[in-house]
Amino acid sequence: MRPEMEKVLAEIEKVLAGKRDVITKILTALLADGHVLLDDVPGVGKTTLAVALSRASGLACRRVQFTPDVLPSDLVGFSMYDRQGGGLVYHPGALNGANLVLGDEINRAASKTQSALLEAMEERQVTVDGETYPLPRPFLVIATQNSVGAVGTQFLPYAQVDRFLVRLSLGYPDYAAQMEMLKNRQGANPLDRVRCVLGREELAGMQEEVRQVLSRDVILDYITRLTLASREHGAVEVGISPRGALFLDRMAKAHAWMDGRDYVTGQDVQAVFADVCAHRVLLKEHAEKTVEAMLEDLLKTVENPDRHSRGMRKP
Repeated sequence: MRPEMEKVLAEIEKVLAGKRDVITKILTALLADGHVLLDDVPGVGKTTLAVALSRASGLACRRVQFTPDVLPSDLVGFSMYDRQGGGLVYHPGALNGANLVLGDEINRAASKTQSALLEAMEERQVTVDGETYPLPRPFLVIATQNSVGAVGTQFLPYAQVDRFLVRLSLGYPDYAAQMEMLKNRQGANPLDRVRCVLGREELAGMQEEVRQVLSRDVILDYITRLTLASREHGAVEVGISPRGALFLDRMAKAHAWMDGRDYVTGQDVQAVFADVCAHRVLLKEHAEKTVEAMLEDLLKTVENPDRHSRGMRKP
């Protein structure tokens, strides 16, 4: 891992022990300029993670608790007539001014509220009454969702799910991590010990470096063959979308950059494949395998270009 990101990781681990792997994936998604969907039970540290990440990387953080009565205007803002000035005055919403937005229980909100996020997530801007307002860069959404079937929940629209770069899960801590958490909270809040070790401008520069990481034609061919195979699989109703292929390339570039390289290998693609693609695949009703098992089969059957790495790696 790059030393700069190792410092950020160390700061987050002050408040969230035993989750190095998932924290690394979230940092990789941040470098890839993508959004994160967390499938988790309540109380495992999602809010703590977001706050620690924002403090360690100098990002302005906002938290939105999604409930059925949250309106689109709560997110994107609204215009109100000013009787003194004689015109409409824009009042910013929760998304404005935030680099990192934690959306808690996103699938409890109405569809119209969820759709208000689409433009912000894709275009990094919001539009109100015909006026467009850019959002700060970097801009990251970390959203959590409850298990469908819980009171007040609904399925997220596929178009919205497809805009999340990765889907991850923190999960419960093990014995050692939970003991460390309990000990750390006997006195002061450990969040108070998190230092800013990375600036927004520095992070934006890293994101630009990630964009410049080289994906050679053999890697793009590998990504294309994997995504096409997912669409042609007999158990699949909806395969990996073209946006999913683009996101797979972006996440693989960030993974390569984190590993200190300026080029992508097939191993980078394999390392991020399930996290990027599992939430984009819908299986047929009577499919015998899980999505994760099906994706693992694709990695085994679709040829990895690393087998011919001499022609792919930089001299």
